[in-house]
Amino acid sequence: MRILVLAATGNVGSQLVPHLRAAGHSVRAGTRNPASADFPPDVQVVRAELSEPETLLDCLDDIDAVFLLWPLHTGAQLPNALDLITEHARRIVFLGTGGISDLSFEDQEKLVHGCGIESVVLRPSTFAVNTLWWADEIRTGDIVHGIHGELPMCLIHETDIAAVAARVLTENAHAGVTYTLTGPELLTQAEQVRVIGEVLGRPLRWAELTSAQARQRLLDDATFPDSFVDVLLDGYTEMLAAPRPEITTTVADITGRPARSLAEWVTDHLADFY
Repeated sequence: MRILVLAATGNVGSQLVPHLRAAGHSVRAGTRNPASADFPPDVQVVRAELSEPETLLDCLDDIDAVFLLWPLHTGAQLPNALDLITEHARRIVFLGTGGISDLSFEDQEKLVHGCGIESVVLRPSTFAVNTLWWADEIRTGDIVHGIHGELPMCLIHETDIAAVAARVLTENAHAGVTYTLTGPELLTQAEQVRVIGEVLGRPLRWAELTSAQARQRLLDDATFPDSFVDVLLDGYTEMLAAPRPEITTTVADITGRPARSLAEWVTDHLADFY
């Protein structure tokens, strides 16, 4: 198949491209900055700026299927991007996100499944890569500060998301389905810190912040968008009030391999903590 991977240099896209190549498919990698892409020569790299959907026109020629993760904090241009994809491809796999402030996951799902072509929506649990928010503190000490240390999550390895995406992009049995993807274990944030410490061989521990302290720390972080601070904190509060997340077997069901644990994810990313 001829497959366009959008946001191809991101956490999931950069894993998905080699999955698809290994399976013998032709891959076109769309990214806002093609010069930053580091893919083999047989991967065609093209500019795709999702805030400017018209840039997709040069990416979609002769494409069978599209993988789309929406990396923007507003979904204003998502319908336009879907319209263009619908005109050219016969299948879309969409990775849902809680990072779109003006579109709930249900809104995203409705748009994608209603776009008029074969569609699959992946609804992932919290990305394990989010624990890298604590990497700076871990490099310099044994205490991680944060809010809602008791908040439970089923962290998922980005490689597992990519493995599922590769299958549903190229198989014919998934049209119209929404799949919930989780990791294999339920861990509070405080327990996540402990697991990271165990892999690193260090006694890491959690220190709870007040809501005001957590908000100020995020506002002071130049790498974190101010517009997303309250979205994130409100989302954590909603997650804490919601029923405990349920672990799914979807990764294993689709790929034939059990979902990777947080300890496995940390082992794969040891360099990021040193």
